[in-house]
Amino acid sequence: MLIRQTKTALSSLGYELDCREEAFGYLKDSSDVLGQPEQLRRRMQQDGYLYLKAFLNSQEVWQARQEIAACLAAEGSLELSSPVLDCIAKPGLNIHFRPDLATRSSTLKTLLYSGRMMEFFGTFLGGQVRHYDYTWLRAVAPGKGTYAHCDIVYMGRGTDKLYTAWTPLGDIPWELGGLMILENSHRLETIKNTYGCKDVDRYCANRKTASLYASNQKSWDGALSKNPVSLRCKYGGRWLSSEFEAGDVLIFGMFTIHASLDNHSPSIRLSSDSRYQLASEPVDERWVGSNPIGHSTAAKQGQIC
Repeated sequence: MLIRQTKTALSSLGYELDCREEAFGYLKDSSDVLGQPEQLRRRMQQDGYLYLKAFLNSQEVWQARQEIAACLAAEGSLELSSPVLDCIAKPGLNIHFRPDLATRSSTLKTLLYSGRMMEFFGTFLGGQVRHYDYTWLRAVAPGKGTYAHCDIVYMGRGTDKLYTAWTPLGDIPWELGGLMILENSHRLETIKNTYGCKDVDRYCANRKTASLYASNQKSWDGALSKNPVSLRCKYGGRWLSSEFEAGDVLIFGMFTIHASLDNHSPSIRLSSDSRYQLASEPVDERWVGSNPIGHSTAAKQGQIC
């Protein structure tokens, strides 16, 4: 039996997903335990994620979308015969990652780094919270989604008790292709002890290619796999996802394997990733400050392999 039906088959990275109930399922809504920190922590430990439906003010989410859509329209990325808020992509558009757009939306900054989001993490983590100053904004044109990965390989130089909040900026039906999580993947010790020990900005200083990696001419993209079908078969569990609505938030830890569905719609899929931790814990220097260095040459670290 299929777990869901759509006009278009679900795929990720061009691979059609097995949507039988033993291979694909729905994310569990944890809104029922909001305000109960011990229950929230137990859910996170058990599931590796917290899916909070209608958590943020949807009108504010739509306002953030409007501000970002206006930027996309001004640069010529949208088909202007349709409403700007629909974000219909200009034919042939090829964009995916646009963190620059996050800096141009004051509403998004307020949504992510004040009010209910910060209050939630203060309660959930049980102390004073700091957020990363860098905001990962996705503006995914029609086409393939994001490969399977864990966040630890991109931001593992501080605490591993760091959490990602994935926030859809608008409604995301199946055809637009939202985030999906591999069930129970946060418990895979083999991932933690191998892939999870890597850093995309570290390179082998004793190899002939060292100068290319040090100068960022070559780099590792951090992918765990670019075949979500074989990945699920290897590690077990189901891919879990949902049709998302403006106001929903999906929160998960550094070792939870996740990817995204392909975008089979004519629209650009807008979402943001923001990160939160206890202020008392060590922080990854790449993502804080007035001008975070990110994955630039300044972040590169050579090591003997």
